[in-house]
Amino acid sequence: MATRDAEATKARIFEAATAEFAAHGIAGARVDRIAQNAQANKQLIYAYFGDKKKLFYKVLDKTLVQVAEMVSTDITDLDRWVDEHIDYHRKHPELLRLLMWEALEVESENTCRSEARAERYGVKKQKIVDAQTQGIVRDDMPAAYMLMLLMGMINYAAALPQVRDLVFGPGFDPEALRAWTKDAVKRVAVKAAEE
Repeated sequence: MATRDAEATKARIFEAATAEFAAHGIAGARVDRIAQNAQANKQLIYAYFGDKKKLFYKVLDKTLVQVAEMVSTDITDLDRWVDEHIDYHRKHPELLRLLMWEALEVESENTCRSEARAERYGVKKQKIVDAQTQGIVRDDMPAAYMLMLLMGMINYAAALPQVRDLVFGPGFDPEALRAWTKDAVKRVAVKAAEE
């Protein structure tokens, strides 16, 4: 029973910490608020996770594992690949917010470089290499460059909604942007036929 209670408490802490860090970043987050929102003892947070920065990294790592479980790395169906990413970020805006806070508050050499995170990007690049070998996507662009360009096209509007809103104004149509993003992804990823 005690183990189940501990796991339930950890789950509540993770949920509260995810919301807190997404809203306030590392510096602005307050362990007191996390404890209150998780209905947990503040000392338990330190006992389970260490300091606030370690808790942030564990939250970010867990969030990245969740996206890895929910979004395909298979780039052979570009439309599905784009749809899954856009849909995930609409339902889970906290991931991009956590990544933005990491970029703002953590020096590059100190970012979360967990094995799971590094492996995930390695898998994504390998899937592009596989698709290149199969002739599905262009093979004249290194996989890392292609991955970075595609992620930027897919994620930018969700990561910076204030810019998106200024560019599109009140008539913003998310489905039109989705369609244009799919078209742009194909134009970048698929080499034009030789004329």
